[in-house]
Amino acid sequence: MTVTIKDVAKRANVAPSTVSRVIADSPRISEKTKKKVREAMKELGYHPNFIARSLANKSTQVIGLIMPSSADKAFQNPFFPEVIRGISKAVHDRQYALQLSTGETEAEIYDGVVHMVQGKRVDGVILLYSRANDKIMTYLQKEDVPFVVIGKPHKKAEEITHVDNDNVRAAREATEYLIELGHERIAFVGGNVNLIVTMDRLRGYEKALKSAGLTYRKDYIVHEEFLKEGGQEAMKELLSLAEPPTALVVADDLMALGVLNTLAEMGLSVPTDLSIVSFNNVLLSEISRPPLTSVDINIFQLGFEAARNLIQQIENPNEPIKRIIIPHTLVKRFSCDYYKAPSE
Repeated sequence: MTVTIKDVAKRANVAPSTVSRVIADSPRISEKTKKKVREAMKELGYHPNFIARSLANKSTQVIGLIMPSSADKAFQNPFFPEVIRGISKAVHDRQYALQLSTGETEAEIYDGVVHMVQGKRVDGVILLYSRANDKIMTYLQKEDVPFVVIGKPHKKAEEITHVDNDNVRAAREATEYLIELGHERIAFVGGNVNLIVTMDRLRGYEKALKSAGLTYRKDYIVHEEFLKEGGQEAMKELLSLAEPPTALVVADDLMALGVLNTLAEMGLSVPTDLSIVSFNNVLLSEISRPPLTSVDINIFQLGFEAARNLIQQIENPNEPIKRIIIPHTLVKRFSCDYYKAPSE
């Protein structure tokens, strides 16, 4: 037998309209009453019909997540499961569901977003990346769809709510740490050059070199995919130089793992032969050998704040545009050492 709102109301000794307001998490209902109603729902095994509710209030209670590449490729990087964990926490609290964009190419992902928006399948969208001249971001602005960006928008950042780290400062601090250890030949291994996070971290690296009076060398700048294979390719390129670097700033932990694997294959040791600082501080940075010194960018919090602010936008169209900066921390482990000249 199907349990109804009236059954819940009778068990909780409240009006059916009160049960409806509790389901909608109305601020007009006291926490004491909400607790009583939710306990009655649980005892009776009542589950709200969100489809019917969505039709009634013209809301889907669904948030779209847009990946920078195909899900298969993106999920190889631990950043995305962790940022989605943060998003899930925020949407669960407000009883929203998630819909993930799919597609093998940028064109397919764009078409998927158009179908998502035009089919009114979502109330709003979170972009899990920010890239230069992004068609999806332009489309969302044109269609006046509520959306939040994780990262700094390439243009018109003051018109778009976004959640980001101060990546320029973080990369500068990471590079300065290596300089303090006596390294002068420091290379930068970045991801896709169209991603704003790559641009910002490269700028921070450049600022640190300039401040220390060190030479900026183009042959020390390598860009690959944010994948393990990207780090392997970057390392082979850098070690083939006549004057290879003694330290690396790697823009992603997964890439740094590829670097470690390549060095081990070549019989080189970290940090004895090469020091490494990477970014994201995902679990693999702690369990790699050696454990990586990494910039903790609080990935979970990036996702949580993005979702929380998007829901505020959805539920209040007059919500102001915000720029939310999540703090970072350099976590020092065992992949860095003082520079020792070969003769020492």
